[in-house]
Amino acid sequence: MNRKNSDLTSGSLASQILIFSLPLMLSNALQVMFNMADLAVLGQYVGSHALGAVGSTTILVSLFTGLLIGMGTGINILAAVAIGAKRRKDIVCTVHTAAVVSLIYGLALSILGVCFTRPILELLHTKEELIDDAVRYLHIYCLGMPGTALYNFGNAVYSAAGNTRRPLFFLTLAGAVNVILNLFFVLVMHMTVEGVAVASITSQYISGILLVVTLFFAKEDFQLQLSHLQHMDGRKAKQILGIGLPAGCQNAIFALANLFIQYGVNSFDATLVSGNSAATNADALVYDTMAAFYTACASFMGQNLGAKKRERVRNSYLICLGYSFGLGLGIGLLLELFGRQFLGFFTTDAAVVDAGMKRLTIMGFSYCISAFMDCTIYANRALGKSVIPMIIVILGSCVFRIAWVYTIFAWYQTIPSLYLLYSVSWTLTAVAEILYFRQVYRKRMALL
Repeated sequence: MNRKNSDLTSGSLASQILIFSLPLMLSNALQVMFNMADLAVLGQYVGSHALGAVGSTTILVSLFTGLLIGMGTGINILAAVAIGAKRRKDIVCTVHTAAVVSLIYGLALSILGVCFTRPILELLHTKEELIDDAVRYLHIYCLGMPGTALYNFGNAVYSAAGNTRRPLFFLTLAGAVNVILNLFFVLVMHMTVEGVAVASITSQYISGILLVVTLFFAKEDFQLQLSHLQHMDGRKAKQILGIGLPAGCQNAIFALANLFIQYGVNSFDATLVSGNSAATNADALVYDTMAAFYTACASFMGQNLGAKKRERVRNSYLICLGYSFGLGLGIGLLLELFGRQFLGFFTTDAAVVDAGMKRLTIMGFSYCISAFMDCTIYANRALGKSVIPMIIVILGSCVFRIAWVYTIFAWYQTIPSLYLLYSVSWTLTAVAEILYFRQVYRKRMALL
């Protein structure tokens, strides 16, 4: 195996998982911070109106990208199992089928996004003074979905092979381009939301295309070849979709449930909406850095499952769970201490900062709880189970959240009564996911 890729089936798990996850963590954090650059440039140089408009699209953007990330999860797990088992033919089939499926999937999401953004924003009662800018931003942003799909595909393959550094390199390059273009379009060209949207999709295509191109030159079993791309394997596509679609739908359903939370936020004034938009950036930063350990969980469990190493399968889950919990707790505490400085990156309006702190004060102590839910979900997927975990999430974190908005929040009509639903729903869902994992793990290990 190439020295830049890793055999995840031997060696110290604790150190391997940490070394594997650090580039991925940095990659995810950079991706979030580059996305934050959109809001920071708007908030600092255009105003709170533009900040609120783009912030109103955050959940919809999360919905579409969540569908793409879910597909990447399916690719990562199946590729990791094939690599761990050293089945060359299966690796080749998985990678080439995944490439075609990802591109088609990205194109479909792009079309759906352009067609349905305004109706959804209207359904959410987006402020009248914000909706036109929000729609313009989303229409352009959705055109970048194929680029994001290509990046997630390449990232999934490299992660399955134990190489998280190459995706980091290209993402860093593309992110730097994003920041430069943000400043150019806003300060030089005097564009507003359109400028940051164009900058975003440009960086998405740069990272996606460069990562896929390197796969054509990879001296590994997962190398892309044009001749193989012409023959998509229907059975393998079904396997990818069997894991990826439920995972993507789960992410999308999360986003849909959060749309109802956004509905609750929109019931307050525009200042609180803008403050919430600024504070929501912390969610992406925490979730996505913690997600590095979830990807590690899927990759390590996948390779070791393919290699039939039972103890390493179980320990991969437990170590990733511990790391992700600790990371969520640490970042949450930092946000409690330095929340105002964090919000200051996005706005100079003191009232908006005060509004944002109402969210951060509660969420800072809640993020770590999500590790028990999310890491276990990835562990279940690594064992080949994606539908039941999705149903558990729908009931525990989605249906429950919607019910909360229309009962607890409807009664109290306060910000704390809205944001506390996160920690409560995460706890309920985590308990159910862990109980299901124990059952699936025992049955699957008995077959090895």
